[in-house]
Amino acid sequence: MAKVIPQNAPLLLRLYVAGNAPNSLLAIANARAICDIHFAARHHLEIVDSLKHPRRALADGIIVTPTLLKLSPQPAQRLIGNLSDTSQVLLTLANE
Repeated sequence: MAKVIPQNAPLLLRLYVAGNAPNSLLAIANARAICDIHFAARHHLEIVDSLKHPRRALADGIIVTPTLLKLSPQPAQRLIGNLSDTSQVLLTLANE
């Protein structure tokens, strides 16, 4: 069963995208909207273009974009896709 992220726990996310590809742009918009609505001031969303920073993508094991990494709170989680299924994104982010 998923636990709710404590109100004081900062949510650290990294979104890997591929330039201005349509799914990448949609994932960026969806990630920002989800963070702004559900996590307000207690999140940090880093967006990394894997075309400009391929070594970072490889270091994080990214083989497909868009991919969202939840870095903290633990456990780390990974979501692949444009993040349009908000309920699935929230369920994954809340999994502790």
